[in-house]
Amino acid sequence: MPVLSVHPLTLDGLRTIPRKAVSSLGHLSLSVRKPNMNVLNAVARNIAPTTQPKCTDFQNANLLRGTNLKVQFLLFSSSDPSCGQLIEESSDIQNSEFNVSLGTKLIIHGFRALGTKPSWIDKFIRTLLRATDANVIAVDWVYGSTGNYLFAVENVVKLSLEISRFLSKLLELGVSESSVHIIGVSLGAHVGGMVGHFYKGQLGRITGLDPAGPEYTRASLEERLDAGDARFVEAIHTDTDYLGIRIPVGHVDYFVNGGQDQPGCPTFFHAGYSYLICDHMRAVHLYISALENTCPLMAFPCASYKAFLAGDCLDCFNPFLLSCPRIGLVEQGGVKIEPLPKEVRVYLLTTSTAPYCVHHSLVEFHLKEKRKKDTSIEVTFLSIGTTSSVKITIPREQLEGRGVLAHPDPQCQINQVKLKLQVPSRVWKKDRTAVVGTFCTAPLPVNDR
Repeated sequence: MPVLSVHPLTLDGLRTIPRKAVSSLGHLSLSVRKPNMNVLNAVARNIAPTTQPKCTDFQNANLLRGTNLKVQFLLFSSSDPSCGQLIEESSDIQNSEFNVSLGTKLIIHGFRALGTKPSWIDKFIRTLLRATDANVIAVDWVYGSTGNYLFAVENVVKLSLEISRFLSKLLELGVSESSVHIIGVSLGAHVGGMVGHFYKGQLGRITGLDPAGPEYTRASLEERLDAGDARFVEAIHTDTDYLGIRIPVGHVDYFVNGGQDQPGCPTFFHAGYSYLICDHMRAVHLYISALENTCPLMAFPCASYKAFLAGDCLDCFNPFLLSCPRIGLVEQGGVKIEPLPKEVRVYLLTTSTAPYCVHHSLVEFHLKEKRKKDTSIEVTFLSIGTTSSVKITIPREQLEGRGVLAHPDPQCQINQVKLKLQVPSRVWKKDRTAVVGTFCTAPLPVNDR
């Protein structure tokens, strides 16, 4: 049966490409071909090259010579995760360690202000290869993503076409569209979305790690990542108030710690580059941590972050999910409902350092009698070497207050729980009123309806 390459690169498909992008098509063209069975059989048997593969590293650019697009596709295998094999033509793929029987994961970085190799990419590749048996391909477009951010944005369409043409070669070898998983970081997330758009949403999965916000918040669906770009699209948001996009763009969108101001990141400008990039890059480090640790980064669907913190969203039994999604390689993020929902916002809390995962608990305090003023109680969980707190506020003339407390250890490892009444500091008058009530807690999700 013929293997179809990129469908939109036809006269009909060109109508779906933004008008300003048509001039970027240039020499890029794809065709429908039958797979080369000799190549297919060789790749399926994973025949090793006759010579030691040559290792290629990421390019280094600078402000003077980094705006013109130049793309490298680097294949990494578990036999040598530090060696990138340059694969551009079908013959390169045939003579590499690419295995057509495995899934294929493409990592696409984002804007590189200084033209350097992403500092996180080596660990990402190693961790991904340890976590799953797959072909891992890093898309190096340091040339084209350096210097001026707007120039990098202008290169997105051309880069997407380059990647689409490369994927068509993999399809000729027998790779299925559904086995392709694109992991895009920042601007790379929208590149992945456009590639998925060219394939009519038939790629298996796209993961956006804090998809870029500037120039994309008001962009059309054809120009940015959205749920129609793959069979399953997920996005992890960590910097929605600065460099990341603030709107949902996938089937499931994780808003970590509300999507902004990540714990452990600098809050003052004097921290320099770390202040600018820490929140944005937390999505990458969260994903790496999810790959290499067993503790789940589980999230909960809710109408808003405020409602989540208030303890209004205790489980995942709602019309949208039926299960709590998790960051990582779990199929469809653990979402089991069909057809998949779109733009479901889910929330989770984390710690300030790896492995970042926490156990969420509902905490409640029930007053014995109503009070004529607000009552604030600080709840603290203590385990060996770890302390976590949250403040519960009970409005005046009400009996109950609740909230969500995040702690690195499960409740069975909590050694002590402290309750402290928060009393306003007034020199001329001390509040000596006794507060009597009942405290209770339960781990989330609360699965018993």
